[in-house]
Amino acid sequence: MAETNAPETPVRFETHPERYVHWRLEFPAEHAGKVARLVMDVKEDRGMRPGYPLKLNSYDLGVDIELADAFQRIRFEHPDVRAVVVTSGKDRIFCSGANIYMLGSSTHAFKVNFCKFTNETRLYLEEMSAESGIPSLCALNGTGSGGGYELAIACDDIVLADDGSSAVSFPEAPLLAVLPGTGGLTRLVDKRKIRRDLADAFSTIAEGVRGKRSVEWGLVDEAPPKAKFDEVVKRRTEALLARSKRATTRPIALTPLEVKRSDQGAEYKYVSLALDPKARTATLTVRAPAGKEPQTPEELAKAGASAWAIQAFRELDDALLDLRFNRPSIGVIAVKTTGDAANVLAVDTMLTKHRDDGLVREVLLHMKRVLKRMDLTAKSFFALVEPGSCFAGSLLELALASDRVYMKDSEDEEVSIATSPVNASLFPMANGLSRLQTRFLKEPERVSRALEQGTMSTRDAVAAGLVTFAPDDIDWDDEIRIAFEERAAMSPDAMTGMEASLRFAGPETMETKIFGRLSAWQNWIFQRPNAVGERGALTLYGKPERPEFNWNRT
Repeated sequence: MAETNAPETPVRFETHPERYVHWRLEFPAEHAGKVARLVMDVKEDRGMRPGYPLKLNSYDLGVDIELADAFQRIRFEHPDVRAVVVTSGKDRIFCSGANIYMLGSSTHAFKVNFCKFTNETRLYLEEMSAESGIPSLCALNGTGSGGGYELAIACDDIVLADDGSSAVSFPEAPLLAVLPGTGGLTRLVDKRKIRRDLADAFSTIAEGVRGKRSVEWGLVDEAPPKAKFDEVVKRRTEALLARSKRATTRPIALTPLEVKRSDQGAEYKYVSLALDPKARTATLTVRAPAGKEPQTPEELAKAGASAWAIQAFRELDDALLDLRFNRPSIGVIAVKTTGDAANVLAVDTMLTKHRDDGLVREVLLHMKRVLKRMDLTAKSFFALVEPGSCFAGSLLELALASDRVYMKDSEDEEVSIATSPVNASLFPMANGLSRLQTRFLKEPERVSRALEQGTMSTRDAVAAGLVTFAPDDIDWDDEIRIAFEERAAMSPDAMTGMEASLRFAGPETMETKIFGRLSAWQNWIFQRPNAVGERGALTLYGKPERPEFNWNRT
């Protein structure tokens, strides 16, 4: 399959627990619905595409799509849940990680986007603990290796059965000549704070570490004998429930999105994606709510998934994933908005006023996650602010997340943008700062001034530092056309590296480290002959031949 072509079968990201193939989402009666139990039981013959059996609870993208869906449903549909337990439905194996044959047969772009999606899913699990008050426990009733152990260390607590054979391991470097691609190395030293020398040894011991040593090294929290495993898991689960700080909320059913797809793009209720494959560009348009939206948390619960703040951002999320996985040759995205900015600001006012409500908090967190998905998408985003645009408040974040902002300086038509309280701190980036704070690292006083200004004309927005270029009516069409043609003609590799370097100014966090290293080191390693060449370790995995390495260090 050529790198420039979309997958033969497009990847879709919506699913439902009733359609899960590889996971079971359970709510044990002994905990009265307060614990969600996620059981990984991968079906070998049900991979996302033919050609590889998913043996030993190894996973592909389809497995992770179900996991991401489960996390969303725990947040919105199961408000009584106070803790999550992740375990395996198979004996003596938790998860052997990403399926090697799937990786070996995938395009480079798919491998990197696969790692990115699994990273985001694990970060959502960590956010569920930190922001929603739902801590998690990984009950390793068998070996967790590679991505399996990476899922474990995304949980708050880890219990490993000491049964003489179960271990935790990162075998990627010694066996495959690649790295643990979903944040494994970073979480070892930044999250679990394991000593560098021990992390070095652990990451090069293919067979992993068992029992008592895994506890001594900090790789797991407890390693009870098999006979006491269930007892320890129960005790730790009760401790998670005791420290849970989840706010009381109301359930919302995440109903299926309605979308019309064609070769020209996709049309949702609030989002449009229009493709121009020949030019390698696309237009992503988000519409404001058309009428009155919920004014209270009670009204929000009644409106459910049809509320604009939920539906529009679910649609945007789906469109971004479509661009990542199914439109690899599309390089430059025009970001547009349309509708009444006052309606967007009214939604923002409600969300800000009731931000401490449990349901409203989950809505805001979901909006934050979707905006982060945009930050981490390897496309060039150019926001176009024109007459009829509504880059206001939560939709202004789309412009702030873009690599450039073009705003028309029109003499005849009104063109404006507007800030709202949500732009202050409700949607932090991976670096922990708001997009306004990241924009004005050199002049932090500009943040408060921009927030105080509210609605701004083109000239006000330019003066406030919120606009890159402001062509007038005469030059607008030509400048936009030239900008898109020039950007689409540049090396996509260089643009991906440049954007990933520029988007996260300011503090370094575990999250920025994970994605920075994924964009740089893993992106590079996945293309090196030592891993994916004809005699590379990943290519020859499972075959009798030994890999042949180029021993030069670079």
